[in-house]
Amino acid sequence: MLTSFYWLALNIFNKPQSFIKIKKMIIQFCGLSGAGKSTLAREAEKQLQQLGIEVEIIDGDEYRATLCKGLGFSRQDRFENMRRMAFVAHQLSKHNIVAIICAINPYDEIRSEISTTYPGVVTMHIDCSVEVLKSRDTKGLYQKAFLPAGHPQKLHNLTGINDTFDTPSQPDLYINTDADTIINCSGKIVEFVQETLAKGLFAKVPAMENN
Repeated sequence: MLTSFYWLALNIFNKPQSFIKIKKMIIQFCGLSGAGKSTLAREAEKQLQQLGIEVEIIDGDEYRATLCKGLGFSRQDRFENMRRMAFVAHQLSKHNIVAIICAINPYDEIRSEISTTYPGVVTMHIDCSVEVLKSRDTKGLYQKAFLPAGHPQKLHNLTGINDTFDTPSQPDLYINTDADTIINCSGKIVEFVQETLAKGLFAKVPAMENN
């Protein structure tokens, strides 16, 4: 996933080309509320930092209260919310910091847009069954979403219940938090990050001339 900049550079410079290795990564989580995205991000961050890999978590809840304050939960507002977080993630990745966008991120269209806009983007689906999510329900959202129609406290826009969640058909990594422990799930993320960074992205650039 290379930006058009690299291909433009090939046309501008009529010189011999060589390859450079680019170690950048933006991780965009997607998954329903309560699936364990924030918990996994924090645990993976801790393990990766112990390995000397710099990580920054871009937490959806925190950004909703700051940079994305004022945005609602319409489709277009959710798109804009993700665009802002992805832009911040890109700025971090330019400094070789692994950025984890920790958000519900429900729409395939915006996930694809982010993947094609910035280099080094990978998508991780953090999954969990609705029955387990209902039993966790730390924010009380599922209880409100399943209230009978007409109830004054019923929640009408809970993603995956009565609002859209596009399940990714081919995520770069699939994690099911009701089938495994947090330690094992985070370990899979850490292993994936290590392997992907080791491979790197490759781009052609003009070869340096000897003086």
